[in-house]
Amino acid sequence: MADPKTPAPKLKNDEIDTSLVRSLADILNDTDLTEIEVERGDLKIRVAREVTVAAPVQYAAAPAPQYAAAPAAAAPASMPSDPATIVAKSGEEVKSPMVGTAYLQASPEAPPFVQPGDKVKKGQTLLIVEAMKTMNPIQSPRDGVVKEVLVGDAQPVEFGEPLVLLEA
Repeated sequence: MADPKTPAPKLKNDEIDTSLVRSLADILNDTDLTEIEVERGDLKIRVAREVTVAAPVQYAAAPAPQYAAAPAAAAPASMPSDPATIVAKSGEEVKSPMVGTAYLQASPEAPPFVQPGDKVKKGQTLLIVEAMKTMNPIQSPRDGVVKEVLVGDAQPVEFGEPLVLLEA
């Protein structure tokens, strides 16, 4: 790309420097930026791209969970009381790339993106993680079968938390 301090070539009003626009577009793709702007004299070029989500999603706030009072010493029913009985889950974990809220379907009325036993293709949406009002599709890293969905709908998730378990 040309030095930004050098004057821009004189262009006719209806002429566009396509090589500059292409260079700016290449920079967007290489750096994952969403927009870039360059000014040279009277010439001002702004190149932007829109980040798309699989489908526009509208969610209502999840109701607050209701907990019954339980004795402090009682362990959750799903957790074994003896740590030696905990078995490691086999398969490839698809982990959350961010902190947010996991949604298992595109809208409350829609069917889940995937369920245990479903065959998935690389790049297929497994679920959505909402972060800062942005819906981020979480895609399958490879072809496989969904062994288990490890999170619930509208559940808060942490960075690196396993979301889905895939097997070959």
